[in-house]
Amino acid sequence: MRYALLLVAAFLPIGALAAQKPQSPSPEPRQAHVLTPEHLNWGPAPGILPAGARLAVLDGDPSKAGPYTMRLEMPAGYRIPPHFHQLDEHVTVISGAFQVGMGDTFDEGKLTTLPPGTFGVIPPGMRHFARADKATVVQLHGMGPWGLTYVNPADQPSRASK
Repeated sequence: MRYALLLVAAFLPIGALAAQKPQSPSPEPRQAHVLTPEHLNWGPAPGILPAGARLAVLDGDPSKAGPYTMRLEMPAGYRIPPHFHQLDEHVTVISGAFQVGMGDTFDEGKLTTLPPGTFGVIPPGMRHFARADKATVVQLHGMGPWGLTYVNPADQPSRASK
């Protein structure tokens, strides 16, 4: 009997802590989803990017906190001026020839061509620029909100404010 009372006394504080901890509702079960290429919902890329590209959101909401996955389709010769991101940007080249260079100014001599299948991570604050040598699709994923800041504010596309 004495051992039973000791056990109850030992577990009483743990029970009191558990009772103080707010109970969170169990999360809704997530459902699997699959998107084949012909079912991607392509639209114009957001105004923060130069005109001419298309974007399809595959998962999540890039404008909000949380995970997202999207694809960016760029025509041949498409350029993204030097910029940086607030959070890690994960890039996978799906097709074409994506070229990336590091630095504060767009320097074609610093471009490295990334073939399909290439994966890279660009850390927050790292200045970089990009070009699609030919029609190219890249997949971007990470934690949102996704966005970019141009090194030179004059590079900000004017259509972003429309």
